[in-house]
Amino acid sequence: MTQLKAKYDEQSAVWNGVAGHAWAQEQDLINEAFKPMEDRLVEELWTVGAAKVLDVGCGTGATTLALSKMGHGAVECVGIDISQEMIAAARARAAARQSTAQFVCADAQAHAFAATFDMIVSRFGVMFFDEPGSAFLNLRRACRDAAQMRLLVFRTASENPFMTTAERAAAPLFPAVPVRVDGPGQFAFADTARVRAILEAGGWTGVEFQPIDFECSFPSGKLQTFFTRLGPLGRILHEADADTRTRIVTSVRAAFEPYVDGDRVRFEAACWMVSARAGIQSGML
Repeated sequence: MTQLKAKYDEQSAVWNGVAGHAWAQEQDLINEAFKPMEDRLVEELWTVGAAKVLDVGCGTGATTLALSKMGHGAVECVGIDISQEMIAAARARAAARQSTAQFVCADAQAHAFAATFDMIVSRFGVMFFDEPGSAFLNLRRACRDAAQMRLLVFRTASENPFMTTAERAAAPLFPAVPVRVDGPGQFAFADTARVRAILEAGGWTGVEFQPIDFECSFPSGKLQTFFTRLGPLGRILHEADADTRTRIVTSVRAAFEPYVDGDRVRFEAACWMVSARAGIQSGML
């Protein structure tokens, strides 16, 4: 087994296992919290005026469906994700809304796209590539010349303390909580120099980074669900014994108190809007 295949299998196991199941089951919570990002990507599509859009790491399809709805059927939207359960949820949502959006369960790093897209978007879906260089080269192959790209990714962990509150509060009680490391993950695209190099090597030009701080919220009644099911803690909490789980929940819930505002949990998500366009294919690809 090659190193790339091993990395792919690892990410596939994560998103077709506990993490993917939780995201599919809690899609309404996630989509409500990240609605401001969805709205921003819809605005970008309106500005660009693309006719065929690929949503990378589409999850349960909220952004793909919003983009498709904005076009009133005139914009062809395709979502791709590695998680079978999340793609199944996305297709069910599309059917319920009689949406024309299409969904593909595949690895965007290697999927054989036709070169027909004139815009690529992603709401937190590209930070988990095992081989981002190969991924963006492949995404360039999926596009027409001069196609536009808009990616929303997180800036650094230090700028997003809400996102690491659960693991920081749980760590003293549960050493098994994963430690953040370089590589595929939530903050993998925080370093602009690294991201620029990856995109330019993949055939993307005019790379720009706009810092955006999104005001996000979700019902406070969903807070325990948020930290016990999602993120690094959510993936391993089931491994703790009952007494330890109780102590972890109590400690983590207290750590989130600064973010609770009555019946809402409110936090700021520090992001980059990464913009680029597809360069001419001759020679490079």
